[in-house]
Amino acid sequence: MLGSFPTEALKIVMDLLHSWGVSLAVHLQTEYGVYESWFQLVSSVADLHTTFFIFFPIWFHLKRDVSIKIITCMKEKERPYWWVHETRFYGSERVPALRQVPITCETGPGSPSGHAMGSAGVGYVMVTALISIAAQRKPPTQFFWCVSFKASMCLQMVLWMLLGLVELLVCMSRVYVAAHFPHQVVSGVISGIIVAEIFSRQQWIYHASLQRYFNITLFLLIFAVGFYMLLKAVGVDLLWTLEKAQKWCVNPAWVHMDTTPFASLLRNMGTLFGLGLGLHSPRYTKNKQSRSASFRIGCIGLSLFILQLLDSLSFSSNNQVFFYLLSFTKSTVALLVPTTLVPRGMSWFLLGINDKKNT
Repeated sequence: MLGSFPTEALKIVMDLLHSWGVSLAVHLQTEYGVYESWFQLVSSVADLHTTFFIFFPIWFHLKRDVSIKIITCMKEKERPYWWVHETRFYGSERVPALRQVPITCETGPGSPSGHAMGSAGVGYVMVTALISIAAQRKPPTQFFWCVSFKASMCLQMVLWMLLGLVELLVCMSRVYVAAHFPHQVVSGVISGIIVAEIFSRQQWIYHASLQRYFNITLFLLIFAVGFYMLLKAVGVDLLWTLEKAQKWCVNPAWVHMDTTPFASLLRNMGTLFGLGLGLHSPRYTKNKQSRSASFRIGCIGLSLFILQLLDSLSFSSNNQVFFYLLSFTKSTVALLVPTTLVPRGMSWFLLGINDKKNT
């Protein structure tokens, strides 16, 4: 009897947190329904695919170390849209009416919020990088130093306020679409910043060998499959969230396999493996042209174009093994495009033009 008391007390506390979260979601949907398309846009942009397909290729050609930080910092569980239907918290009272949208029915555990964690971590890395770049510019005189110092302080304040505003919008959007409870998005923001700060202090990630990238990827695969088989053997279903999503999502077409925990893990593994391959291939940085601003801008533009085409590819989940394999491959290619394929292609293209001019 006494042994079950902490469990029951924790359940009561979590039910209270969840009920407050549902009430906030209902309030946002009722009072700010006119901004629904805006909230959906913010949630979509805050997804980690934005990091891989937009932020990474830009920063890789501007400042390589920052791009690596962006990738490495992304590395209980109810959701409002199903919890509200299964809880006994409301008793005989009417269950709050939560509206669902196409991006509501994610299938992974809800805590912490991946959108909040990823956007906070990536935002933290980019803000600190911009502040560091600004601080490296030394003014010629004492007078200009004072002006520069004040401008630097102003820049820091603006950047941190901007990041705070972005995270507020991301958190509000995730609660609005009924994908997360408030405490899940808050824990996501905190976790993202902590992970980003920890990895920013690790120097080995900039000089890790290809063998090390491969070993880490292989270890994660073996660990994930082994852990899944072990839990399945003792009767624990790791896909319980998928069943809940399929049961309570108002539109079956809104349930996507690419949001399951295993699919997310394979995408991250593909990203890690692609980063290792890209960083250890014969890169364009050995070429003198690669240091020019025009070459970098060209690489950024072409990388973004190709990655948007790659991002538009979707795969059928009827065959799960094939689906997971393609997801891994797509994530690997997404990192190879900006790190090696585009720079090498640009170098060959410019080399061919120079040869024609010389003949």
